[in-house]
Amino acid sequence: MATMSMKLSLAADSDSPDADAENETGEKIVITGSRIPSVELSSATPITVVTREELARFGTSDLGSALAELSAIAATDTLQGNAGGNQQAGISSANLRDLGPSRTLTLVNGKRHVANTPGSAQVDLSTIPISLVERVEIITGGASAIYGSDAVTGVVNVILREDFEGFEVNMTGTRSLEGVGAGNANINILAGSSFGDGKGNVTFFAGREITAEVLSADIRQLNNFGTILNPNDTGEDDGIADRITVPFVGSELINRFGVINPFGPAAARYTFLPDGTPILQVNREGTNSFAFGNFPGGCDTCFFTERTENILPSAQKINVGSTFNYDISENIQAYGDFKYVRTDIKQQFQPSFRFGNISINVVDNPFLDPSLRQTLLDSGQTTVSMAKFFDELGNRAANNKRETFRFVGGFKGEFTLSQTEFAYDTYYINGKSNNSRQTLSSLIPGNLNAALDAVIDPATGEVACRSQVPGAQGPGYVDPATLNSGQCVPYNIFGFGAASQAARDYVSADVLRQDEIGQELYGGSITFDTDELFSLQGGPVGIALGYEYRQEFSSTVTDSLTQSGILTNAATPNEFGKFDVTEYFAEIKVPLIEGMAFAHELSIDAAFRNADYSHAGKANAWKVGLTFAPIDGLIFRGTFASSVRAPNISEAFSPQSPGFGRVSDPCDNDNISDDPDRAANCAALGIPAGFEANDNVSVNVISGGNPDLTSEDSDSTTFGIIWMPTFIEDFSISMDLYDIDLTDAITSVSAQTVADNCVDATGGPDVNFCGQIDRDPVTHDITLVRSGFINASAQKVRGVETNISYATNLQDIGLDLPGRFSSNLFISKLITLEVFEFQNRPDEINVEVGEVGDPRWQLRLSLNYRLDDLNVNWTSRYVDRSARFDVSPGGDTP
Repeated sequence: MATMSMKLSLAADSDSPDADAENETGEKIVITGSRIPSVELSSATPITVVTREELARFGTSDLGSALAELSAIAATDTLQGNAGGNQQAGISSANLRDLGPSRTLTLVNGKRHVANTPGSAQVDLSTIPISLVERVEIITGGASAIYGSDAVTGVVNVILREDFEGFEVNMTGTRSLEGVGAGNANINILAGSSFGDGKGNVTFFAGREITAEVLSADIRQLNNFGTILNPNDTGEDDGIADRITVPFVGSELINRFGVINPFGPAAARYTFLPDGTPILQVNREGTNSFAFGNFPGGCDTCFFTERTENILPSAQKINVGSTFNYDISENIQAYGDFKYVRTDIKQQFQPSFRFGNISINVVDNPFLDPSLRQTLLDSGQTTVSMAKFFDELGNRAANNKRETFRFVGGFKGEFTLSQTEFAYDTYYINGKSNNSRQTLSSLIPGNLNAALDAVIDPATGEVACRSQVPGAQGPGYVDPATLNSGQCVPYNIFGFGAASQAARDYVSADVLRQDEIGQELYGGSITFDTDELFSLQGGPVGIALGYEYRQEFSSTVTDSLTQSGILTNAATPNEFGKFDVTEYFAEIKVPLIEGMAFAHELSIDAAFRNADYSHAGKANAWKVGLTFAPIDGLIFRGTFASSVRAPNISEAFSPQSPGFGRVSDPCDNDNISDDPDRAANCAALGIPAGFEANDNVSVNVISGGNPDLTSEDSDSTTFGIIWMPTFIEDFSISMDLYDIDLTDAITSVSAQTVADNCVDATGGPDVNFCGQIDRDPVTHDITLVRSGFINASAQKVRGVETNISYATNLQDIGLDLPGRFSSNLFISKLITLEVFEFQNRPDEINVEVGEVGDPRWQLRLSLNYRLDDLNVNWTSRYVDRSARFDVSPGGDTP
């Protein structure tokens, strides 16, 4: 991408380089992972800090896209990555270590932010104006003891600028060198001023951003590409891809004009010209896949979906807000911030389609070409199947409107009690997200079937639906229409555009979904040290205590068509859920030794948090950290933490829908086979040997949320070393190893999976699964299975990260040149990323290291030259090669 950028600063803010220099020299500040002030590099927990200047170098106005450049959160969702999403469309959610965005906690100024995805805690980073960001601090490893639920894999804390004075305008524009789309353009305005003789400050910000749509057809590498069988493939598990991607690949089985007998022999497969004239569908030559390949003589009737699907949706965003603070007295400061963000996103998908599950009556359909009718009848075909993209209905576009409101207000300051200085912070947070999604041109299956069954009405001589002509219905006829059955309009499916507008309106509809998400939080913390009471050899003990009460609410309301199941043959009830949690937390930092020979610094820090959830019960989280510096400039650090994630609203409260399903009983004599675990576990459940289940009846199945879910648990360990040699100024190197084990992870399972896993575990029946099954006490047949969400999965991730930084004035290294040079090299190696779908089956493992999104190696080199206001930066990234297929033992190549 070529980036054009212009920045106009009419005044400078009050944050000066001198202040940054003070922090570099050891000023204690509050950093992520602790409420006790400390020096950044002395923290026992590794922290990645991205400054305002570094964010500007990414050349994007989307905070999520900028942070996705970092290896720790490279899996972060972005506007492009979520282009095909539903309720996540256009949302940038942080995803640390690719363990899922629901397990990464996003904070703003150390405080929670309202979610933007219904039923979850996922925060849209794109709603945070990047021009207002001072820095972003990222920690890996459990931090629930400090911040509460969801900080299972880590925390992304966005720190906003304070005490800004002046007027700043930022304008940026981007456009692809290949001329794809119109690119991106945005303008952000920041204005701030102090008042009351410097006691207060107020800052206003406003922004406008426009992102142009990019279709797949706009990208040369994606346009008209498909897969065919690889002629060089020698067999299974040979390390050679079974299929390869080639250009100009269309489908011989489906297109916009319709294909009769798509799965039949080539001699009986027909397609149509735009006017409905039938033509024999040309057969493929050579080795190719069943559905895709090259026509030998062109492809006049092929349909390429690239022209209708966008890989980057069009988006427009407006954000306005304000931050303020005012010193009421020497010991009390009032502060707050407010923001409103409105985002409109338009997605484009391929048109609605039917892939061979349309039945056409050959005998009396008046729209069918007479010559083709006779050919089909001569071959004994009175009905035929058909496949078609309903391109004449228009794309299945989706118009998304998102609104985010957030207000934070509080008081903080210091006071002295019995000669001990205390720092306090009390706050109130209220946030709300409203999402509206209108999906266009969705097929109404029942109406489509009625409209396609066209006949000639003998009373009028006109084409009509069979449902409107009693004499053509025959015995036992049932009108397939599910909506407005008395208003059926016949639909001409052959060719393109032959169906009337009335017919199109009858078989399709627009649907609406509306989400509302709310958050309200009260909290406070107090921090002090024991300087006036006692001190250890290394200094006074730092202590922090706090309390938070939080309410979360989420609802999803859909239209009557969606609720009734007319569109999908499955009713979708509205979703409502809420919970509250009361939390108490404590933290301590103990400086044991300082300034001794071979013990320049030794300190221990610990934290504990108790939470009581209204829907998940009590949960505890803790953390212990150790920092040891044998000499000045050499630091060893380590952290052990146990963290939790409570079930979110969707997992716990999504409506439970009763239904029926086919469940093959694993304890049936035909299914036990020679599996000793299954046989032993079935016997332990009281199932007699030789048991034969009644397979002729369906089983009651209840699917949806699970109010009995418990919190996920994670144990994380980090070990690191930092070297800042005293003989090399502004040079540092750090290396940190992280290890995270997630257990009791919440996952969604089918009824059959529940039944199988109940008796397939080693060491006895799995109570988590068996508890979801009811059996008849006499016949032992399964009578009910509760499927949906359950605590059953596990994940493991381990890696090592190295960061090397160096900065110097050019004149200090003997160059007769002005300015300052800085460099940073970040190296990340992913050692382990394992996903266990069921933690009681450790033999069934999905190894994801080396797959797309989880490369083994990542490197990022940044070089910068600065001279006064001139800033030149060069950044290069290396991402190790990745596989597009399962690399687990026994995994199949695609």
